[in-house]
Amino acid sequence: MKKFTLIMALMVLAACSSKHKAKEIDTNVKDAEAITPNSVIGVKDGEMIYQKKVMMNEQLRNLELEVYNLEAKVYGGPRYLDNRGLYGVLQDCRLQMSEPKNGGDGKLLWTEKREYVTQESDYTNIGTDKKKIIGVSEEYLKDRIDRFVNYKAVLQGRQEEYETKVKVCELEFDRQKKKASNN
Repeated sequence: MKKFTLIMALMVLAACSSKHKAKEIDTNVKDAEAITPNSVIGVKDGEMIYQKKVMMNEQLRNLELEVYNLEAKVYGGPRYLDNRGLYGVLQDCRLQMSEPKNGGDGKLLWTEKREYVTQESDYTNIGTDKKKIIGVSEEYLKDRIDRFVNYKAVLQGRQEEYETKVKVCELEFDRQKKKASNN
């Protein structure tokens, strides 16, 4: 019975802990020598270590900018001041291929739907704060970082995919144009 009680107590304690709780991190390194402005080598607990310390606000901001720029490069569109993106380049290429003067049949070749990876801004709470109307969204920092790392991976894959599709379309268009000019 004591084992059961102990196991239950441990399970309750484990359930109470959260990966989102802020915790103190010991960054003290003895005999530290700088490698870069935010990294050092030195001794910690008797072991030689390399330690890199970053400000998470900067890391998140850089990651978000990288993801939004990558999404603009891949998809463009109204979200990104009507930048065409690789999606638009592919659409234009397929439109040119369909034109009769270029040997096309006048029917637009199918282009898949533009599907953004990142979500539009959403506010989980709308209300007032000191007499101003505000919208607030909150999420755990680690969850947001994980989400943007995932967005980045997906967008890198799609960038490669669209670059290939654009290149294939351009090659087919050149071949089709040459064939049409010979006729």
